[in-house]
Amino acid sequence: MDSLTHIVLGACIGEAFAEKQVGKKAMFWGALMQSLPDIDFVAGFWLNPANDLLAHRGFTHSFLFILIVTPLMALVAERIHRPHDISLKKWLLFFGVEMLVHVLLDGMNVYGTGWLEPFSHHRFSFDYLFVADPLFTIWPAIAFLALLLMSTKNRAARLRWVKFGLILSGLYLAFGVLSKTITDNRVKKMAARQGVGYTRYFSTPTPLNNVLWYVILEDSTGYHLGYRSLFDSDTSMVFTYFPRNRELLKPMEEEEDTHRLIRFSQGYYTVDKHDSTLVFNDLRFGQMIGWNNPQAGFVFHYYLQNPADNALVIQRGRFSNWNKEAVLGLLRRMRGNKP
Repeated sequence: MDSLTHIVLGACIGEAFAEKQVGKKAMFWGALMQSLPDIDFVAGFWLNPANDLLAHRGFTHSFLFILIVTPLMALVAERIHRPHDISLKKWLLFFGVEMLVHVLLDGMNVYGTGWLEPFSHHRFSFDYLFVADPLFTIWPAIAFLALLLMSTKNRAARLRWVKFGLILSGLYLAFGVLSKTITDNRVKKMAARQGVGYTRYFSTPTPLNNVLWYVILEDSTGYHLGYRSLFDSDTSMVFTYFPRNRELLKPMEEEEDTHRLIRFSQGYYTVDKHDSTLVFNDLRFGQMIGWNNPQAGFVFHYYLQNPADNALVIQRGRFSNWNKEAVLGLLRRMRGNKP
């Protein structure tokens, strides 16, 4: 998830754990510990883009990292706040929960999170939330602002705000799980009726919502891509086919960056040429406004022969070509109105 979400969510959890003992400093500790796994951003100063993709949400998002860092930070906090009546066990629980929430929440979106590093390089992603979803973040953000402005003497009211932020964001996540489950079942049934065969299935929410889903059905040579809203009423679906074009990788198939990109993409990729330059597309991140244009380019496109041009490999395409009409088109498509 985005940094703002981790900060406000962490502050709310911190308030619930330790406000009674350390006041508003509990919000600071919560925001800090919830954000700590993202310290891996510093790797980007030394690594090339392909390596940095795997370094992010790697070891610092693992359960082992939590086990190592939690007691160290708990000892620091315990010493800073002396004298106090908070047991070391409570500091351990507080900080451990904060970082665990961070890595679990990051596993809810498409990037993938290395929970088992360094013992396994498998990256977990359950694809229930878009990486930045304002309808998930807004509730703890409102609670965070209220808690900042409110006196610590009114503990009952502060607790109500904490519940407001955490429960509503939790309900939104639960709705996303339900929405994805219903949509996946519908898409698979339609694919069977339409004779669309596949060996792997993938779905993830489109930007800023959890009702319009981007789906991939993989076969032996490529991918059937489509979009399905929870509110679509028709019983058929239009898929657009993209060949994998793996043969285009032959000139670079021995390159380490190529292997890293395939691993990062979890095998969901296509290769094409832009002005004679080989481009690697990670399909999981979707298309640029693809719900309006099924032939749209992909958000994640990596220039294999020009690695220096890949500093913003994901961000450069995430909201490319967005304007007022694109936003309105997304809202219409979410409601089940097809272009």
